[in-house]
Amino acid sequence: MCVNAGGDPGRDDYGLPPVDIEIPDDARELARDVLAYHRELRSRRRRRLARRFYGPITRDGMVLPLLAGCLALTLVAATLLTVFTARQPIVSPRPPRAATSSSSGAASPAPAVNPEAAALMNTTLFAAGVPEPLTSLPGPVLVLALVPRGCRCLSDLKEIAGQAFRASTPLYLVGVHDTSVRRLTAELGLGPTQGLEDTGDLLPAPYRVAALTAVLVRTDGSAVKVVKNHGHGFEIEKYVRALGQGSAVQPGTASASPAVPTSAAPTPVASAASGSPAASASPAG
Repeated sequence: MCVNAGGDPGRDDYGLPPVDIEIPDDARELARDVLAYHRELRSRRRRRLARRFYGPITRDGMVLPLLAGCLALTLVAATLLTVFTARQPIVSPRPPRAATSSSSGAASPAPAVNPEAAALMNTTLFAAGVPEPLTSLPGPVLVLALVPRGCRCLSDLKEIAGQAFRASTPLYLVGVHDTSVRRLTAELGLGPTQGLEDTGDLLPAPYRVAALTAVLVRTDGSAVKVVKNHGHGFEIEKYVRALGQGSAVQPGTASASPAVPTSAAPTPVASAASGSPAASASPAG
């Protein structure tokens, strides 16, 4: 039915504006309009729910003040944390320097290294064909009897062994230039490990002697003393005791005063020779 827009307005009982109304023959043609109507209803419901939840926050511009307040609180907290952290003392896991210095002062200082003694102690000799570094030998002081080739010095070796025994210091026979000392070691009653041989000529040059020589050396390489027979025997006992007590005896100072009474005289050769128990009781390496 078509309404004439130019018709008599009195015919409209409701006071509505004049419109053209088209009534379709099939109701299925209105499906699109129905779907659009339902979408519009759903959109209105979503907007109402959004205003219900977010309305109190967004009302009157509350978002920006809230963010500004959070930022201000964060800055204040960071400032306070920095101030309190800077005022706290730094605790070190290490002990105080004063305590360290006092404890180190109470400890005895390390002995100075003697170059000649260190060079000797770094030598490796052979005991029954087995390498034996001098640094592995026990005891604070060692008595080394340097035996050259063709040495007929059994009596002198007994005198040295007796004095080393009285000073409670081990004696080692060292064959210079690969000299065999097994027979002398057996005759003195020493152990097989107390006979050392310089198979590879590893001894330093000052100790490649041509005559029987007694060398007294501290195992820490701090002092060494070379004693030779100048016609009055080998007087090594007082020097051994001096080295054992920590006194530094420099090489070549035969007249240096020992740290023990001078009444300790060496045992005569005869007593050392007849008293084989003293020689046989020498400490084994």
